[in-house]
Amino acid sequence: MSTFLLVDIGNSRLKWACVDRERNPDERHKKLWDYSGAIDTKLLESKEHCAELAHYIKNTIPKPTAIGLCCVAAERYFDYFNQLDLGWEQILQQRLLGNSSYPNLRTQYQNTHTLGADRWAGLIAARQLSSDNTLVINAGTATTIDFLGANGVHYGGWILPGIGLMRESLLQNTAGLSIPDHGLKTAGIGLDTASAIDEGALLAHLGAITRALDFAKQKNQPIAHVWLDGGFADKLLNTLEENKIPAEKISGLVLRGVWAWLNTQVNQN
Repeated sequence: MSTFLLVDIGNSRLKWACVDRERNPDERHKKLWDYSGAIDTKLLESKEHCAELAHYIKNTIPKPTAIGLCCVAAERYFDYFNQLDLGWEQILQQRLLGNSSYPNLRTQYQNTHTLGADRWAGLIAARQLSSDNTLVINAGTATTIDFLGANGVHYGGWILPGIGLMRESLLQNTAGLSIPDHGLKTAGIGLDTASAIDEGALLAHLGAITRALDFAKQKNQPIAHVWLDGGFADKLLNTLEENKIPAEKISGLVLRGVWAWLNTQVNQN
């Protein structure tokens, strides 16, 4: 079986997946990956954990035909991953960047090299899944909201601190707050300090997404799809549904975009 190894090195988590290259990035099956896994990105700083990760990958998946990578964490983490002793030779490895070209997709970012590779991967995935006007939201350490038109133009987007980061920042920088994290709760309004902080973070995200939807409508390009991914996607999805905003969680959106882009690179070689 000919396979691809896909790697997404994020600020918080490193995610990887192996997929049969004969499959299609536009598939909507729940069981998309043949193998997949994730670790805390910072564990790459440990030689012991790197050795464990390398051993696990090379003893779990077949040798891939090609490797596609995306990294938005500090550059040293990309280097750490490349130094893993996987024992594979002569494998095509390609790194997706924010300014990597993709057919029928372009961005209005003035300096394309400043566009996060994970955001670009999410937009590529969105284009694979639909040709409609779409909001692509990655709710991770930071929350990114990107507006992709049906014409294949990325009009830009919005970045705000992630739900968890908002909470942590407030607790760390406000005197007198020492509140255990029992997980985000959604009641619509805070009835104690902890839930008030949690609801405030969700309300800020709801406001940003509502404004993004209005922006697209003002441009005469009303949004047909709102797609979410990231560690806080479930919490955000619940909030959107409670406020009558249709949305869908697409797990592995970045990996799916890396996969689609890797297909174009392999076909060129």
